[in-house]
This record gives sequence, C-alpha cells and structure tokens, in this order.
Amino acid sequence: MKPISIYIDADACPVKQEVYRVAERHALKGTALKVFVVSNSPIAVPRDPFVERVVVGAGMDEADNWIAERAGKGDIVITADVPLASRCVKTGAEVIAPNGRAFTPDSIGMTLATRNLMDSLRSAGEITSGPKPFAPRDRSSFLSALDHAIVRLTRAGFGKGA
Repeated sequence: MKPISIYIDADACPVKQEVYRVAERHALKGTALKVFVVSNSPIAVPRDPFVERVVVGAGMDEADNWIAERAGKGDIVITADVPLASRCVKTGAEVIAPNGRAFTPDSIGMTLATRNLMDSLRSAGEITSGPKPFAPRDRSSFLSALDHAIVRLTRAGFGKGA
C-alpha cells in the first residue's frame, strides 16, 4: 500500500507545526506517511525523514498546481485556497482548511460559488468583511480533523507500508 501523503499549501498556512506534530505521532505508531511542505520561497521545516520541503517557482498558482498534480485518493491536502481545494476534492483527496473545516464533494460546489461571488463583489468595489481571524478554537478543530483523516485513511488501508 502507498504511504499517506500530506500536502501543505504552506505560504500562509498557520498550522504547519500542528501538522508536523500529528504526523510524527502517527509515524511513531507505524503509519507510513510523508509531509510535503509546498511554498514559493524556502521556509524552515523539521529535519525529519518524513518531512520534505518543496520550493516551486514564484509564478501565480505554482504551489497549487504542484499539489493538485500529485494529490489523490489516500492523500490529505491542507489549504485555505478554495479553488485548490476543489481541484483536490475532485481527485479524491481529503482536504482540510487550517480552521479544521473539511472540504467534501458535497460542500465544495457551494463553497466555490460563494468564494466566486465574494470575489466578484470585491472586484466591483463592494467592501466585504473577509475571513474571520484565526482563533485557538480553529487550531483545536484542525488538530481533530487532521487526526481523524489520518485514522480514516489508515483504516482504509493507506499508510500501511512504504
């Protein structure tokens, strides 16, 4: 079986440290997994064999394209980027926002439509409130969602061997 790959859309991700901790805990229990920290510029990552830093070009959506081309069934994507989430949900990946919200086949259509509507309103000069500030409760929700996703995938047979 293939290891579980966790792809972090890392440039503005507030939960990278949490991903490393949860991944390390599951790796110590014997789950085969690999964390890819994908960004447009070099960022510090732990020196663990299951964590790999990936620096892509500086172009628009380069990190998104790198992740979307690789993520699929049995993988987890961490992103707040709704278009990237939509692309990854379509490939069968588990997609989790940094606030712990799961993007699913049932929810992604409405989420993408809402995002596009808000983008159109902003383009037309409408003042919108933007996202809520990241809160400690969001971090807790994220930790729970990531742990549950890894457990679900492990039970489905992913991450049982390299």
